[in-house]
Amino acid sequence: MTPPASAPLAGRRIRAAVIGTGAIARGSHLPALDRLAAEGETEVVAAVDIDGAAVEAFCAEGGIPHAYTDLERMLAEQRPDLVTICTPPTLHREQSVAALRAGAWVWCEKPPVPTLADYDAVQAEEGADGGPYASIVFQHRFGSGAEHVRRLLAEQAMGRPLVAHCQTTWYRDTAYYAVPWRGRWRTEGGGPAMGHGIHQMDLLLELLGPWSEVRAMAGRLVHDVETEDVSTALVRFENGAMATIVNSVLSPDEVSRIRIDCERATVELTHLYGHSNDNWRITPAPDVPGDRAAAWQDFGPDVPSSHLAQLRALVASMRAGERPRSSGADGRTSLELVTALYKSAFTDATVERGEIGPGDPFYTALHGGAPGWAPAAVPLGTEEVPA
Repeated sequence: MTPPASAPLAGRRIRAAVIGTGAIARGSHLPALDRLAAEGETEVVAAVDIDGAAVEAFCAEGGIPHAYTDLERMLAEQRPDLVTICTPPTLHREQSVAALRAGAWVWCEKPPVPTLADYDAVQAEEGADGGPYASIVFQHRFGSGAEHVRRLLAEQAMGRPLVAHCQTTWYRDTAYYAVPWRGRWRTEGGGPAMGHGIHQMDLLLELLGPWSEVRAMAGRLVHDVETEDVSTALVRFENGAMATIVNSVLSPDEVSRIRIDCERATVELTHLYGHSNDNWRITPAPDVPGDRAAAWQDFGPDVPSSHLAQLRALVASMRAGERPRSSGADGRTSLELVTALYKSAFTDATVERGEIGPGDPFYTALHGGAPGWAPAAVPLGTEEVPA
């Protein structure tokens, strides 16, 4: 029997490598890794980027000993325990598979991969009985606020959840979409439903549980893009709750919001790119006793949602040799909802959870080849790749 992956990690730091040295690596991944390094949990041993100058500068600034432009070489020479992937979505499948085959756990930025087919291919490379596993960065699930509300809803302390609203209404101008790979299916993977709203949708699913069916619309109202720039959806959950979802990059007054009306209280989260206890509000029904309402309002010590909060949980899972949250079936659920949203919008039909699988055109492309949405054929040799 193969020993659990946790055994080699006992009593030592977890060796981590960062793939891609852009803004998300500098602003979120490396600070989280450095914080855990200061606590004796991790050490960053290498970074990889196709831009040699960029990775050298990243390593020099971060005190990272080894810079590479070749992922396979880094994996062979450094044998990291954990690889964090901070590259464009079209590279995630290949890089995740390479890391898993080298025995490294994976922590991959959202969107996880462009399609359900890609996600299943990555999951097929995971280890059994202790890893390595591939998990997705869905940091909004983590932190004291989300944990407290998830527990209240799971226990039905506020009664059954009935009505919900999930909103990611942001603003992106024409200069944002002037970057060649943005707004294109092949290089960005999808529009605001995939690249922006997936965080709030993932948190909604974390709080309400499995969805059962979705009916959606999508449009290109402003931007000259292949993907959508706005979408709306109606979602029914297995527990009977019904939700509306709005994803937009057309909204000057930017906000991220989740509201859940239960039988005995309304829970609301209002923020933009991250939340703390102060961003949550619970409004009890008029007849709820004061002591019970006060207990609902007690979120405990404030732990903001963050890459750090999720990384702490991931490292704990690695040391225990257990599948982490936001991996496997748990990590797939929001990508499946996004895929179903696109299928519903582009086919004008209600889509049920579980119906999109091998043989369905939306399983291998989020546009599903739908007329008016599928990209035009690109002549060989003229493709553009993400910078």
